[in-house]
Parts: sequence; structure tokens; C-alpha cells
Amino acid sequence: MGQALGLIQVDQSTVAIKESFGKFDEILEPGCHFLPWCIGKQIAGYLSLRVQQLDVRCETKTKDNVFVNVVASVQYRALAEKASDAFYRLSNTREQIQSYVFDVIRASVPKMNLDDAFEQKNEIAKAVEDELEKAMSMYGYEIVQTLIVDIEPDGHVKRAMNEINAAARLRLAATEKAEAEKILQIKRAEEKILQIKRAEGDAESKYLAGLGIARQRQAIVDGLRDSVLAFSENVPGTSAKDVMDMVLVTQYFDTMKEIGASSKSSSVFIPHGPGAVRDIAAQIRDGQLQASLL
Repeated sequence: MGQALGLIQVDQSTVAIKESFGKFDEILEPGCHFLPWCIGKQIAGYLSLRVQQLDVRCETKTKDNVFVNVVASVQYRALAEKASDAFYRLSNTREQIQSYVFDVIRASVPKMNLDDAFEQKNEIAKAVEDELEKAMSMYGYEIVQTLIVDIEPDGHVKRAMNEINAAARLRLAATEKAEAEKILQIKRAEEKILQIKRAEGDAESKYLAGLGIARQRQAIVDGLRDSVLAFSENVPGTSAKDVMDMVLVTQYFDTMKEIGASSKSSSVFIPHGPGAVRDIAAQIRDGQLQASLL
């Protein structure tokens, strides 16, 4: 009905190409337009202004003779102000873009080794985008973005690369394990050295303690000997045994006095009759004589 009345509708993000008797007339923007078909006006076609995407798979060879499939994704759109060029000058936009992508990729990738191609994906994409921008702008198209989404080597090459990577990781793991064992052995050796030093220090400490005890006992024996000799010389008729018994008994009663005077001492039950004193004196005297022999 609308066409019969000469009315047409152009959708959003779309432009219509208006012709007059087969010749380009004007670009119709989105909306409703009057088209008097009776005087030779007609719509030659419609052109979408939406961003479109084209995925291109290109096979090429790297510098180190590895065949790879490079997958490029090109996002493009027609420019409204150049809609006539986009509509009339290109018959197949997608094939035109694909040809330029092939040309740039096959000129760039053969200059790189396989590892460099993976590392320089952005540089390849930039080269493709720059070339497409120069070529397609004259046809009324804008290149929005170009991405290198994948680089696929041959299956045998991928397996070889994985094996090389696995071997390298195994070597690294073995090296790290050996280094850890080395550190552990060094630590154990240090601990053994420390234990030896501690044992030597403990032995030295015990030796010095024993030496001190021996010297203490020697000093006690020397003091008692001097006391006995001095008393025997000053008191005629006394033997060394009498003087020693008297000294021991005196020390015994001094010890009992100190035990009784201490508030923290426990009860001590010992025989303290006259005969017991003589036994205690004999035990102390024997102990002191054995110490002097040591």
C-alpha cells in the first residue's frame, strides 16, 4: 500500500540508495520518504551501517619453515557519508577484505620465526589494519578493528613443541629438586656440627666442674691437715686421730644447728646417741680420706 502511494520506510542503522531513471540520485536516511515511482524514482538497494565481522583463515609459512594457519578477525562498517561508494564501487566486500588480509599476512609472517609470530600477534594485526584502512577507505568502508585471534601450527609441530616444553619443565624440576636436597644436606650437616659443638661444650663444662670439685675437696683436706698438725703441736699428748674426731664432732653439731635454725628445712631423723656420734665421725673421716686419695 505504501509503495502504491509512493511511500517507503528506511530502518534504523540503514540507508537506502535512491535512483532516478537508473542513475544515482541521493542517500535516504532512516525514516519515511516519498518516492514518486511514476516519474522514474526507485530504490536501488539498502546498505547496513552496522559493524560487521569477517573471520579470515590464512595458511602461510614462517621463517623457520613451519606452516601455520593464521586466523584474523576484521570488524568493519560502511560510512553513511560514502554510502554511494560502498554500494556501487564494490560488488563483493567480504572477498575484497579477505584478499587484502591474505596479502598482508603472507607478506609479514614469513619474516618471523614461529615463536616470534606468537609474540608479535599485535604487530601483525596492526599491519593488516593499516593496509585495510588505506584500501577500503576509498570504497566507503571503515575498518573498526583487526585482531589475530589464533595462530595454529601443524599438528606434528604442536606435539613437538609440547614435548620440548615438557622436557624443559622436567629438567627445571630435577634441578630444583637437586638444589633442595643439597640445601637439606647442608642443613643436616650444620645441625650435626652444632650437636658436636654442644657435646664438646658439655664435656668441657663437666670437666671444669669436676676439676673444681676436686680442687675444693683438696682444699678441705689441706685445711683439715693443717688444723690437725697445729692443734697437735700446741696441745701435747693428743694424737692426730683425737684431733680429727673432735673436728668432725664439732662440724656435726654445727650442721645440726644450721638445720634447726633454717625455717625451710624438713625434719631429719638421725641417730644422735654417744655411740652414734662415734659412728658418724668414723664415716665422715673415712669419706674425707677417700676424697683425699681421689
